[in-house]
Amino acid sequence: MKFRTFKRHFKVGLKNIWRNGWMTVASIGAVTTTLILVGSFLALMMNLNQVAKNLEEDVEIKTFIELTASQEEVDALEDQIKAMPEVSSVTFSSKEEELNNLIESMGEEGSSLELFEQDNPLNDVYVVKTEDPLETVNVANKINKLDSVFKVNYGEEVVQKLFTFNKYSRNIGLVLIIGLVFTAIFLISNTIKLTIMARRKEIGIMKLVGATNSFIRWPFFVEGLLLGVLGTVIPITVVIAGYYYLDKNVNDLITMNFVELLPFNPFAWQLSLLILAIGAFIGVWGSVMSVRKFLKV
Repeated sequence: MKFRTFKRHFKVGLKNIWRNGWMTVASIGAVTTTLILVGSFLALMMNLNQVAKNLEEDVEIKTFIELTASQEEVDALEDQIKAMPEVSSVTFSSKEEELNNLIESMGEEGSSLELFEQDNPLNDVYVVKTEDPLETVNVANKINKLDSVFKVNYGEEVVQKLFTFNKYSRNIGLVLIIGLVFTAIFLISNTIKLTIMARRKEIGIMKLVGATNSFIRWPFFVEGLLLGVLGTVIPITVVIAGYYYLDKNVNDLITMNFVELLPFNPFAWQLSLLILAIGAFIGVWGSVMSVRKFLKV
C-alpha cells in the first residue's frame, strides 16, 4: 500500500471517529470499562502465577538414606539421582544437620531434643529438586525404587493439591480474561456496524465508481484500531497507579516468603504494553467482524 493511500485511510478513519460523536464516546467507554477489568485481572493473574511458581519451586523431595548404608552406597545413590534427566539439584544433609534443623523449627520446645545429639536416630538425607516441579511425583517414585533408600517424602497430598489448584486458577483466570475481551470486541463491532449501516449509500456509490473492497474496509479498520487504542489510556493509568500503590504499601506487610508482588519495573511496562496490544486487537478485530459479517462489502 502506498503511503498516500494509507494517509487517506487514516484521515477518513479519524474523521469517522469525530463524526460519530456520542457513539465514539460510548464505544471508548465500553472498551475502557472492559480493559480496566481485563488489566486488573491480568495484574492479579500474573502475580498469582508468580506465587504459584514460587510455591512450585519450593517443592523438594527428601530422600532418607538407610542407616546401614555404607559411604560407597551413599555416593552411588547420589550419582544415580543426579543421572536422572528430570533432576536439577541434589543436596546432601547429614543427620546432624537434620537434627539441628528440627531443634530450630520447634523453638523453645526443641531444646528437649538436644539429648539425641550423642545418639542421633535420624537419617542422612538427599534433598532433590526437579527441573520441572510437575515431575516431582514421577522422580520421587523413581528414587524410592533405588537401593539404600529408606523412604522419600515430598508432601504427596499437599503437592498434588497445590498443582491442581494452580492449574485450575490459571485456567479460570484465562477464561475470564478471554470472556471480557470478547465482550469488548462485541461492543466495538456493534458500534462500527451502526456506522457502516449509516453510510451504506456512500459505500454503494464508492463501489459503483470502482472502489475495491479493501479500499472501503481500511478506514473502518483504522477507526476500530483508534477506538481500541484510545480506550486503553484510562485503563493503563488506573491499573498502573493502583499497582504502584500496592507495591509501595502492601509489599512490606507480606510476611510469607513465597508471596510477593512482581517488581513495579519492568512489570508496569509489560502490563501497559499488554493492555495496549489487547486494546488494539479488540478494535481491529471488532472492525473486521463488522465489515465481514454485517456489511458484507
